[in-house]
Amino acid sequence: MNSAKPDTVIGIVGAGAMGRGIAQVSVTGGMTALIYDAAEGAAAEARDFVVSMLDRAVEKNRLDAAAAAEAKSRLQVVDSLEGLALCDLVVEAIVENLEIKQQVFQSLEAVLADDAIIASNTSSIRIASIASACRRRDRIAGMHFFNPVPLMRLVEIIRAPETSDATADTLAEIGKRMGRTPVAAQDGPGFLVNLGGRAYTTEGLRIATERVASPAQIDAVMRDCCGFRMGPFELMDLTGIDVNFPVSKIVFDGYFQDQRLATSPMHEGLLAAGRYGRKTGAGFYEYADDGTPSGGGAPADHLSKAKPATCVVLAEDDPDLAELMTRAGAEVIYADDEQSPIVAAPIGEDCTAVAVRTGLDHRRLVAIDTLTLSDKRITIMTAPGADDAARDSVAALLNTQGLAVTAIADSPGFIAPRIRVMIANLGCEMAQTGVATPEDIDTAMTLGLNYPQGPLALTDVMGPEIVLAIL
Repeated sequence: MNSAKPDTVIGIVGAGAMGRGIAQVSVTGGMTALIYDAAEGAAAEARDFVVSMLDRAVEKNRLDAAAAAEAKSRLQVVDSLEGLALCDLVVEAIVENLEIKQQVFQSLEAVLADDAIIASNTSSIRIASIASACRRRDRIAGMHFFNPVPLMRLVEIIRAPETSDATADTLAEIGKRMGRTPVAAQDGPGFLVNLGGRAYTTEGLRIATERVASPAQIDAVMRDCCGFRMGPFELMDLTGIDVNFPVSKIVFDGYFQDQRLATSPMHEGLLAAGRYGRKTGAGFYEYADDGTPSGGGAPADHLSKAKPATCVVLAEDDPDLAELMTRAGAEVIYADDEQSPIVAAPIGEDCTAVAVRTGLDHRRLVAIDTLTLSDKRITIMTAPGADDAARDSVAALLNTQGLAVTAIADSPGFIAPRIRVMIANLGCEMAQTGVATPEDIDTAMTLGLNYPQGPLALTDVMGPEIVLAIL
């Protein structure tokens, strides 16, 4: 098909939330959209819903009234798959059931022209599995949108082994006409975004399972220190444990139990308990009727009643750490006076390892995460058996700079560096194995998941040597 022809006709099979969104971006992109759904009246309801969304866009000055009227005129309903016979492209957006999808694709092949493309919006089923039931597998591909479609600017174009270059290229151009940013991904479990997004939650779960930090502490650090809109536990509660746990299992099993993709018994336990997150009023957090969360284990802020340390011993020469302590008003000394708190900024080590390597008193040693400094929050940790007074005096010192302090148990990589390097590592693996290009991986993670940086850009910012040391 010619992706640039002005009278392009897009068929949408399935009038649910995704199908409605695809219809809306099709007509606002200047194409005709034909909606079909097997449920009586569903397609008409979808059309009316899209019309209301276009009217709302006009009210909010996001769309010109004349453009909205033209878009509405291109929105149509059909009462059978045969009504889609003249479509240039049909996008399937129905239930995630392989057998049903294969039946729909076979029925579409029977009525469509040979040069028409058939795409699936599936988020979890291999495109190759769907295409195996078709006679023209070269024209079968994935076109995976994100919910809500009109607001999420990304679309994944997924190539099965027999998808032709022309099919993939045409879908990318159609995606652009719809106002989306297309990224190319190879067919596989989770495609691009649902694979690349695993590291954020799985490493957060691992840190919590190891009792290094609580969900509330982990979420606060990732928001305040790294710029994520939500921490991993808030995100899982929002999407629903009944959604993200099964997806985690699919991706984990699909990559033959790669431990980087493993979830945790804590995650499964919430599913078994029916604590699905916001939708049930309880997940990792408890939710009030107005949606306000509470709980999440140990609170994010370490509240210290101690007096700020006036003198600190620098465990090792570290200009950034020395500057931080000096700016807070403490005297920095380099020889142990046997009484002042000792501060360190380890990379890939925990406090215990630093104390053993340097011979310094582990009871007074306080490690500070200087890799993810922000003007809101800072993370500190101490070794088992540490003196609380030393920790609290350093926390109070950091509080004088307007910093909230999160105090965690001993762990190589603190919280933020651990999660960030696992995101970087998985992104590098995806690039290495050809899931997508480095550029498309970063685009997908920033547009599809609202990451502050893509994993490859993050690797460059942190520095490969730092990433490797923490891993």
